[in-house]
Amino acid sequence: MQDSSSALIIPRVRYELPGGGVLLVSKRPSAPVTAMRINMRGGILSDPKGREGLSQLVGQLTDQGTADHDEAGIAERIEPWGGAVGGDSSGLRGSMAGDNWQQLLDVMVELAARPAYPKGGVQIQLARTLSHMRVSEEDPRVQGARTFRRLIYGDHRLGQPGSGSLASLEGIGAQDIRDHHKAHWGSARAVIAVCGNVEPDEVHERLLILLKDWDVGAPEPKWDRTFPDREPRAQAFEKGREQVHVYFGHLGVERRVEDYPALVVMDHVLGSGPGFVSRLSRKLRDEQGLAYSVHADIHSSAGLYPGLFTAYIGTSPEHVERAVQGIQAEVESICNVQVSEDELAMAKEYVTGSIVLGYERASARAGSLVGQEVHGFPESFLENLRDAYRRVTVNDIQETAKRHLFPRAATLAASGPVSTNTLRGLMGL
Repeated sequence: MQDSSSALIIPRVRYELPGGGVLLVSKRPSAPVTAMRINMRGGILSDPKGREGLSQLVGQLTDQGTADHDEAGIAERIEPWGGAVGGDSSGLRGSMAGDNWQQLLDVMVELAARPAYPKGGVQIQLARTLSHMRVSEEDPRVQGARTFRRLIYGDHRLGQPGSGSLASLEGIGAQDIRDHHKAHWGSARAVIAVCGNVEPDEVHERLLILLKDWDVGAPEPKWDRTFPDREPRAQAFEKGREQVHVYFGHLGVERRVEDYPALVVMDHVLGSGPGFVSRLSRKLRDEQGLAYSVHADIHSSAGLYPGLFTAYIGTSPEHVERAVQGIQAEVESICNVQVSEDELAMAKEYVTGSIVLGYERASARAGSLVGQEVHGFPESFLENLRDAYRRVTVNDIQETAKRHLFPRAATLAASGPVSTNTLRGLMGL
């Protein structure tokens, strides 16, 4: 990847694997680090209802060892070379310094294909997870965000925390985790990305050998895509604190939406850019003193499924009404009035400049390869995106905002010293 005026492409060689998986290899000569991703399609959507967080445990606890190596044995194979591997509901990610890519690939495929989930290790890690969850259950900001998601996504899996809750993880044991892995971590669902100083054909040949010990499993099913309609809703998580955490917004967009580049630029003007660019930061925090922190965007959560338009503000109890009204007014303004050419120029300069810096690390490049594959984007995706940012006009922002922002059909959630009745009144309910 070169400077911002040159081609912005992560070169890749794509291989279709036996059973339906995909390998993506990007050679980067002289790269000091090799980064890898094993993405398992489905992620949290594979969680059974009432067992939310199970897929997170499946990925998180792979490092407890495999059928061939215990936890210490895994560490001995990668740590001397600066290697590290971790997992979550979406799969595994790892990196290693130097030219030891084969060692890293061997370990990661072994973890993905044959994790042991030993009872003792699982119990220890699960106890730690539940302990952290008990703390988060008392965190107003966390609970405000969870309330917001539930109001928007309803009963859909996306309406629940990715890591689950105390109730959903209660009673889960090592065998439950093994069973879930067997059902959802077959190689047919894998998208594997390797980025570093590697020869693509050599990586492919080595992977074909490793795949012999990895069950193909079942292909990814079609997941539920039903969400509640956008309409005003309000709910509070009442907690005695000095600050109120306010969440205002609605169901967002998928990543493949045609307006995505304009939405990114729009977000930087409205609420995700630096303070000198973001209207919400400048007006509600700096000029009116209503916010400890404030942020808004619709693009960052967009994925294969609709994300959220979220405007967040942390404020004092006496300022809740003005803060909500201020957010709603700014959202309506960006829909009804064109932004200035100066605002547009600053936002475009920021997003086009940061896109290059965002993909300098091998781990980010590997992640981008996975993202391009699951969304069906071409190799020229990043270069096309940067060019699309440059073409955004003030009219594009206004028309895009009108199509995708619904300030009068928004959900309002808050946590802290505030009541549901107060929030309902602010929304005219």
